[in-house]
Amino acid sequence: MDWLNYHHLQYFWAVARAGSLRSASEMLHVSQPSISTQIKQLESDLGYPLFKRSGRGLALTEEGALAFTYAEEIFGLGQEMLGALKGAAPASRPRVSVGLTDAVPKLVAHQILAPLLTGPQAFRLAITEGKMDDLLGLVAAHRLDVILASEPPPSGARLRVFSQELGSCSIGFFGAPSFQALHKGFPASLSGQPLLLPSQGSLLRRALDAWLREQGVEAEVVAEFDDPALMKVFAAGGVGVIALPMVALHEAGTRYDLQHLGTAESVRETYQIISPDRRMTHPAVLTMSKQARETVFGAGGGVIGLPGAVR
Repeated sequence: MDWLNYHHLQYFWAVARAGSLRSASEMLHVSQPSISTQIKQLESDLGYPLFKRSGRGLALTEEGALAFTYAEEIFGLGQEMLGALKGAAPASRPRVSVGLTDAVPKLVAHQILAPLLTGPQAFRLAITEGKMDDLLGLVAAHRLDVILASEPPPSGARLRVFSQELGSCSIGFFGAPSFQALHKGFPASLSGQPLLLPSQGSLLRRALDAWLREQGVEAEVVAEFDDPALMKVFAAGGVGVIALPMVALHEAGTRYDLQHLGTAESVRETYQIISPDRRMTHPAVLTMSKQARETVFGAGGGVIGLPGAVR
């Protein structure tokens, strides 16, 4: 039987958390050469390199990311054991790490993820926001348990990940009160108006461009955004008309005072859950799927539980 040297693993864990030998050395009060030697011995025992150079620091290899996931659990359980033996209440919440792509409305994320914090099996959430490509690398390396996204992973992605559709909703157009008159004659009324749209290259942007052409709308795109939250702030300032998923209807009205001008029923945004597990048996993933289908999205992609939602 092979035995793991937990002393070596602890040094690896410290460097992975700190991001550099120097930071880990200061934290552990151990010399950098000593830490480096211990990690090299661990790599030799495991048969894989655990780190690679990244600028002035260190980044985990794919095998290193997997080892770090286990190390987090091992040393987390160690702290829990010490607390339990000293009479402290044990930490009962298992940790679940969720990636959230930039384009997912915060309201959608909240409604799908909030149930993970309550109930008979409550989790400790760790949420990482970012670009799809970056998050896919993390979930493939098992540094994330799951990704919540507004589009499936690219078909050409060379990563072992699997996606499942949670639901979809149509896209509406919204504007500050000064644009309220555009409700009449929609969508022709959008012609000549300033538009705030998602960045080019996204699935939603391509669908919106095609829909505008089909409707014969010749509007002026005055700004493009990667960040939907920033786009809403600009729209609230009255600089243009914004396109948002109808699941954000209530948020648009109450938080940003945006008026619903009309809906592009044929343009839909689909929400996905992406996992390294084909069967998606992680308890948190099952909870997210159930919440999305039963509470957030209705049959046929309608929106449930949002005041004023258009079916």
